[in-house]
Amino acid sequence: MTKDEMKKAVCRAIDEAAETIHETVLRIESEPELGYKETKTASKVESYMKELGLTTQTGLALTGVKARVDGGKKGPAVAVLAELDAVGTPDSPKADPLTGAAHTCGHFLQMASMLAACTGIVRSGVMKDLAGSAVFFAVPAEEYVEIDYRKRLVKEGKIHFLGGKSELVYEGHFDDIDMAMMMHSQGNAPEKAVYIGKSSNGFVGKTVQYVGKTAHAANAPHEGINALNAACLGIMGINALRETFKEDDMVRVHPIITKGGDLVNNVPSDVRMELYVRAKTMEAIDCQHRRVDEALKAGGAAVGAKTVIETLPGMFPLSCSPRLNDLFVENIKEYFPETKIEEAGHFTASTDMGDISHLMPSIHPFIGGVDGGLHTKDFCVTDFDAAAILPGKVFAMNIIDLLYDEAAMAKEILEKEKPILTKEEYLAKLESYFQS
Repeated sequence: MTKDEMKKAVCRAIDEAAETIHETVLRIESEPELGYKETKTASKVESYMKELGLTTQTGLALTGVKARVDGGKKGPAVAVLAELDAVGTPDSPKADPLTGAAHTCGHFLQMASMLAACTGIVRSGVMKDLAGSAVFFAVPAEEYVEIDYRKRLVKEGKIHFLGGKSELVYEGHFDDIDMAMMMHSQGNAPEKAVYIGKSSNGFVGKTVQYVGKTAHAANAPHEGINALNAACLGIMGINALRETFKEDDMVRVHPIITKGGDLVNNVPSDVRMELYVRAKTMEAIDCQHRRVDEALKAGGAAVGAKTVIETLPGMFPLSCSPRLNDLFVENIKEYFPETKIEEAGHFTASTDMGDISHLMPSIHPFIGGVDGGLHTKDFCVTDFDAAAILPGKVFAMNIIDLLYDEAAMAKEILEKEKPILTKEEYLAKLESYFQS
């Protein structure tokens, strides 16, 4: 078959399965699970892949599911990724009433795009004429939440890193992958549209504890050390830094108080916070997170409280492959010309696809067909085909382009676009934050 014939065959196979894919991911949406707890979601993905006749690896980084389709000849491996987890949105009408988890991040649509690409590649039979492998990988714990829970998993030896993709890299599950693709929903974009992302912020996470001294809040406040006042001063210190952040660094610092005290009539002696320090580059993150530490310590010093800061590895900034981005756009223009295409530029939030992009050519386009803001109760699907089936078809087309003609295009990209970091350098950098 020619490349065009292969692409049309893949699209036909996806169209024939679109209703089943939709039903599958609606079931995923109806049972949202937070990171490293996605057992029901993983089971649904595994069942779908097995129905396609695939052999799956399961339990990767606790819940990950991975399947591989080999071509007629050996060559590079191209992966399509999707994330298993939901995020906390307790006011969403689709939230789990017990956990507050909801798929307002759109990860169930990622899953639909991955399953669509997988279906098209398998049922069309095109891999026999391609050189290399297609890998379909459902990955855990992209949303960096429930930090104390994840720290317990680390302490118990169940995981090493808090984020799903970094843990999968650590465990070696990306060692047999050469390039990767994944999409994310674009909030407030109800139309059929694609927004081509180039970069994003990365971040480090922090937990902070202020230890003071309890006393009667009314009768003997002079005998206490108010840890809540220390936290408030620490936050004010961070705010005083904001005017010094360079515009080009896109710095974002956003703390929350997770424990503000114990009883209202006691001077708070144990106050805890979580925060991210985000920026466009690892150099900016490394500079600013240490300045944030000094501001937090100053809050404790001002009232005599002890300040305990733990820095945790978070996510690396996203750096998309120019050629893979171009290929994604070329296939949309040729096969779906009615789709609006725009440049997304820099994304000030974060994704652990940034970690993968430091190790191999990767892309992370943003896809329309949804309305409402991400992570809000208003998030909803307006056009399932645009939001999930379209990117799935394009990912499958990209695989064909990359692995056609002895995988000439994939090999050219791998030759020209060298990794930003080796796996060893990447892991060493992550480990360094545990010592910060």
